[in-house]
Amino acid sequence: MIFTGDAKHAFSGAYPDRPVKLSHHLAQDGFFSLERLADIATRLPADLVEYNRGDLPVAQRPDQTPGNGLGIAETIRSIEENGSWMVLKNVERDPACASRLEECLSELAGLIAPASGAMFRKEAFIFISSPNSVTPFHMDPEHNILMQIRGSKQMRVYPREGILTAQIHEAYHSKTGHRNLPYEPDFDEGSTLFDLAPGDAVHVPVKAPHWVKNGPEVSISFSITWRSRLSVAEADLHRMNAWLRQHGMGLVTGSNARAMRVSAFRALNRAGIITD
Repeated sequence: MIFTGDAKHAFSGAYPDRPVKLSHHLAQDGFFSLERLADIATRLPADLVEYNRGDLPVAQRPDQTPGNGLGIAETIRSIEENGSWMVLKNVERDPACASRLEECLSELAGLIAPASGAMFRKEAFIFISSPNSVTPFHMDPEHNILMQIRGSKQMRVYPREGILTAQIHEAYHSKTGHRNLPYEPDFDEGSTLFDLAPGDAVHVPVKAPHWVKNGPEVSISFSITWRSRLSVAEADLHRMNAWLRQHGMGLVTGSNARAMRVSAFRALNRAGIITD
């Protein structure tokens, strides 16, 4: 068993709309050693390994993110001293990582499907970062549970609505905007700060902005993600709104209008009028 009974109960009460702290047993696995992670990283395609300096501001501009001047394996093996941040993407390509991803999500499948539809496009990411590194303010398109394996970190999660403009959401889902987002300290009102140690996890809802700061030691986190009927409809809605705005058409509000816009987007997409 990966997730505790209390964690499953808490997740069931929060999913899919609210962030919530959970607990897990994956930190006891022993699988996530730096040497093993270096081996996984060097076998991944280069475009699935992202790394840079870790001493960044929360509001870091994506086009000004500094590199660390090191290779992939060297970055991991010297992570304690080199002041870096790294993510290994789609590590489910590795059979052992895929097994852990599936084991984690299979425990939650019965709670997820009634709330958002069945899971698909299940993916895993491993974050490896130096002491005090920062992951800037950003959002992600997937349902996500970040599981802390080694070290400590703080994650501040913001409400899904009311922080960012509609145009920012539309640019993000239309793939014309970066995951890093403009940040203002005033956003912190209404946010939730989670302190994470090994064995802790946090559920981050789709498009809930967040940023992360490591504690004083090396941090390793395993992120399990999935898409659902709900998350895809959310993305389609924003892409449809972007198209309407681009063509000078008014945006209609209301739950029925949301469903109609999602259906219209998918029809226009199939016809090749709107492309992903």
